[in-house]
Amino acid sequence: MVKRIQQGEGWRLGVNSDAPLYPGLVGTESWSLELTEIELQDFCRLTLQLADTMNAIASELMDEERVSCVAESEVIWLEAEGFPEAYELRLMLLTGRRGEGEWSTSAVPELLNAIRLIDAF
Repeated sequence: MVKRIQQGEGWRLGVNSDAPLYPGLVGTESWSLELTEIELQDFCRLTLQLADTMNAIASELMDEERVSCVAESEVIWLEAEGFPEAYELRLMLLTGRRGEGEWSTSAVPELLNAIRLIDAF
């Protein structure tokens, strides 16, 4: 059995590989969503894609210029909004039970590190 919850100020990321329907968990101290395996995989993949995109466009923007980038799959929608080095992340589940949440600019860097370290699947 692999159960792991990582958390920091303003974020939580969990995996329970024995959970039959919802092995993933994302959230903050005030909200959480359980995710299916596909939703968790897409969440991790798309969040890292958005981080790469924000880093890639940084040199194209003026210092005070904010940007919004969206990435989605059939099951999940994500938006990064702010400055390439400091942005909020929003999440919407697109199928089944639906749900949404948001991480602050201060929480996103640690959440990204946790996603990079996760060895869920």
